[in-house]
Amino acid sequence: MSQSETGASIDLPHLSGEIAETTANTLVAIGLRIRELRQARGLTLQELADVSGLSPSMLSLVERGRASPSIGSLIVIASALGVTMSDLLVSGSVAEEKIVVRASEARVVETAQHVVRRLMRDDRSRGVSVAVNEYAPHTGSAEHPITHDGFEYGFVLQGELTVEVDGIKHVLRQGDLIAYSSRRKHKLWNHGKTKVRTLWFNLDRD
Repeated sequence: MSQSETGASIDLPHLSGEIAETTANTLVAIGLRIRELRQARGLTLQELADVSGLSPSMLSLVERGRASPSIGSLIVIASALGVTMSDLLVSGSVAEEKIVVRASEARVVETAQHVVRRLMRDDRSRGVSVAVNEYAPHTGSAEHPITHDGFEYGFVLQGELTVEVDGIKHVLRQGDLIAYSSRRKHKLWNHGKTKVRTLWFNLDRD
């Protein structure tokens, strides 16, 4: 990993407790925002690396809040995601624990495949995100099956969703649940004529 990718290294243990905590929280918040935008656009780490010219390993560290990216790297990443650098600098403490998340507070994004994703919770400390996804007819997660780190649980709230895992298609209807390692090639698609709504849980680890 080059110095230009990471910028100056930050030795958190040698900073005061409050400053170290603030710095760590800021890095985690930036990483979370980058991951949200990347996933919303249906991009893998490798695809973002190809577009940005940065290494997949560095991007992975940044997304997990384990590396301090340089200003230049943030600009490149933001450009690759189609946003400005300021869009990556989210405010607020990620350590704040919210017991209730109102429907109006959910972060709503539309993916490149026109799936509406309502992120209800992205708990980095516990490695889990919860989202309500809406698939209009003839839309899905990606044109081709993808893989990434983690594990997924999907529950169909409304409609009929086809989930392809390792080439095998599973047709899920209201009330059905599916669970699989995200490392397996998978693709989600609504082949029907009505909207599909799902509740999706993504875990960082298998």
